[in-house]
Amino acid sequence: MKSKETYLRINIKKEKSRLKKQEEELAKLREDIGESERLFSEYPADSLRITNVEYESKNIAGTTIPSLKEITFAEDASSLVQKPTWLLWGWKVARHLIRIVTEIDVTRNRIGRLELARKKTTQKVNLYEKVQIPQFSNAILKIRRYLEDVENLDKAAQKITKARQSS
Repeated sequence: MKSKETYLRINIKKEKSRLKKQEEELAKLREDIGESERLFSEYPADSLRITNVEYESKNIAGTTIPSLKEITFAEDASSLVQKPTWLLWGWKVARHLIRIVTEIDVTRNRIGRLELARKKTTQKVNLYEKVQIPQFSNAILKIRRYLEDVENLDKAAQKITKARQSS
């Protein structure tokens, strides 16, 4: 149980580090977009759609956590001539932005699940260490004393019987 708790703590730390990198990447992308961000207000709403988001599951110390596998986009290239010239660049940036934001959400979900599992494992460890093990230790001590008393009574009874037989 303690090793599971330690393993969960290590994975939570890794996930938090991954989240920090993803958030830094998002901030850098927004910084790179800069003034061009205003162009997205003219962005045709129906030109880029998410058609599918695929996840996969991973098992970490008995806890199932999601992992982003792939995001599929559909681009409406019809009448591309009439669309703004920066539209292809906008699709590229939007796909990248959507991917980063989705990865951040998935990573936060992973951290939440791992922290919940760690919390439950810590509770179990504390229950065993602070409640059940001391109770069982006391019970074992009482049983050991009882068995010693029975053994001593048997020896005493044998000595008395032997002493009566020899006299």
